[in-house]
Amino acid sequence: MQSLSESIKKIKSVLVSADVITYEFSSAAGKKFALVYVDGLIDKAQLGELVVKPLAGVKNGATAEDVRPILASPEVKEDDDFSVAVKEISYGSAALLIDGEKTFFIIGLTKPPGRAVAEPPTQIAVKGPREGFTEDIKVNCALVRKRLKSPDLRLDTVRTGRRSDTAVTICYLADVCDPAIPEKLKKQIENTEIDIVADSSYVGRFVSSRPRSLFKRCATCEKPDIFCAKISEGRVGILVDGSPIAITVPYMLIEDFQSSEDYYISSYRATILRFLRAVAVVVGMLLPAVYVSAQLFKLQLIPLKLLLNISSSVSGLPLSPGVEMFLTLFVLEVLNEASIRMPKYVGLAISIVGALVLGETAVTAGIVSTPAIIIVAFSAICLYVVPDLVETTTTLRWIFLIIAGSIGTFGIVLFICFLLCYLVTEQAYGVPLLSPFSPLTRRDMRDGLLKTDMYSLSRRPAALKSKNKVRLKTGETKGGK
Repeated sequence: MQSLSESIKKIKSVLVSADVITYEFSSAAGKKFALVYVDGLIDKAQLGELVVKPLAGVKNGATAEDVRPILASPEVKEDDDFSVAVKEISYGSAALLIDGEKTFFIIGLTKPPGRAVAEPPTQIAVKGPREGFTEDIKVNCALVRKRLKSPDLRLDTVRTGRRSDTAVTICYLADVCDPAIPEKLKKQIENTEIDIVADSSYVGRFVSSRPRSLFKRCATCEKPDIFCAKISEGRVGILVDGSPIAITVPYMLIEDFQSSEDYYISSYRATILRFLRAVAVVVGMLLPAVYVSAQLFKLQLIPLKLLLNISSSVSGLPLSPGVEMFLTLFVLEVLNEASIRMPKYVGLAISIVGALVLGETAVTAGIVSTPAIIIVAFSAICLYVVPDLVETTTTLRWIFLIIAGSIGTFGIVLFICFLLCYLVTEQAYGVPLLSPFSPLTRRDMRDGLLKTDMYSLSRRPAALKSKNKVRLKTGETKGGK
């Protein structure tokens, strides 16, 4: 026999925070109960309607065996280990304690604060679904289940973070994906010793074979339709509680040049857009470096008429081409950071200051040239055509600029060769980073930079080594795997 006060004291000795509420009440027969929960994480209305009200009307003495059928909550667990009660209360459940009973009940009526499902700010599409993930992992799992109703869908939850105890859900189709990948992910996440996991990017570092690499090893997305499409191809998805950004592995570089809208529009238009994105990224990375290299080492790279215009613009400038471009890019990065960090109502002022005061005035004062301003602005626009690669491409742009200013065109070509050699040898979970181009897989090229019609994509990507290779049964694939 254990009194109610002793049970409360055991829990409160661990959960001493002021937001841990203890609500004591009695039944009609005088039996004492207590609910212990975290204020703000529980649905109080449902708790009163489904737990307190039925128990308050009990007219006979209630033991643990009598209480269980009375509780109207759909999520009820029975236990006698108070460490379990402490953990469940921290997760947002309520612990129902009974006077004179060691056994208690965990009532799962969590209702944490969160925002509604809305269109994500970074993956906006003209055509296609508008729903985006939220910070609530249960909502995100429901959005995935809404689109993948297959009984083969697995949602395995593990926890990581010594203090945050963050829930991480691994999503995959058991009859499609390589079974070794989910098991490896679970071990990597569970064995990570860290205090807090604040976002999915933490988990992305845990599951990466080379976390310090300039190129990422995990794809990210904020839309359930993209997430489910990647799972159906044979990838494994990761949802992290508290983060609206999901992760998918294995990752191929070509994924960032693809958009969900490509599958909702004409295949011809989608192919043109993919080539446009690839060209824009290359131009955005190399344009400042090529401009500096041409001025310093290889004037023949610039057409004559354009060279004459540039010469008239840069004559009399106090800075060398390399320093000028470096300074202009530095100002661009400062303006970019300021526009992100400063309050929205002063964002317009930042734009005016950057465009008029710094840009126009610097050209008029003869500090920088007009071509440098144009090249830096166009380079920034090109890189944001593929927003998921901005971190990598912006860093590479700086490296190319430094090489161009010190070595010239030969250095640019040499570094491009080094990057290609590096990317060719890289892989994540057995899938080459440059797949389907290296190694060349002709069937997968149909959904690379080239986008063919849906009937040509009857099989899943060969690089993912899916168990079930058929996703659309046509005359060629009917009955095959």
